[in-house]
Amino acid sequence: MPRALSPHYTHQGIVVATPVATIPIAPTIKTFMPNTPNIAYPYVPEGKKFLYVGETHPYIIMAKAFARFQSLDAVMPGAAVVVKDDVVLGIGANGSGYHKKQPCQRVVLGCTSGEGYDLCEGCHPKNHSEAKALATATANKHDTNGADLYLWGHWWCCRSCWDVMLAAGIRDVYLLEHSEMLFNKEHPDNIVGKQFTS
Repeated sequence: MPRALSPHYTHQGIVVATPVATIPIAPTIKTFMPNTPNIAYPYVPEGKKFLYVGETHPYIIMAKAFARFQSLDAVMPGAAVVVKDDVVLGIGANGSGYHKKQPCQRVVLGCTSGEGYDLCEGCHPKNHSEAKALATATANKHDTNGADLYLWGHWWCCRSCWDVMLAAGIRDVYLLEHSEMLFNKEHPDNIVGKQFTS
């Protein structure tokens, strides 16, 4: 259960300014991987790029744990953490309860990755991790201008999420190293369906 905070607390060495579930986080060393230029992302705005961190990075660990327990997407669970000056401003997991009762309209219509999100209530961009994390930060009246976003569970961000992130002033977007393989349904070595067993 989330707990009320006033206005910041430290959770295992990470300063958190937003209510989040208690998530075990081991102390780690920050590791940053350079942008991988050979990845064909479905969308990246001009002048932007993805940066990568290893699986031991504390905000990726936090995002993975939050996805595991809070995501409502059984196939592609994910979560995002918004961080500024080493303070967590917002966190959000993807999904909605729509798919528990209704089939995915994007699957029914044969939409490809990154297309038709507005055609399915369960896939709507408002239910994406990035948008939910920023909504949490905004609801708690945090200034996200210059903040970074850490995303676990996906290998790119859709146009709608980029629009929301740019409007919120997100500086850099960090993905898990090798996410283009791990979370890409088209890649033969993906872990889709086994995200929490490996």
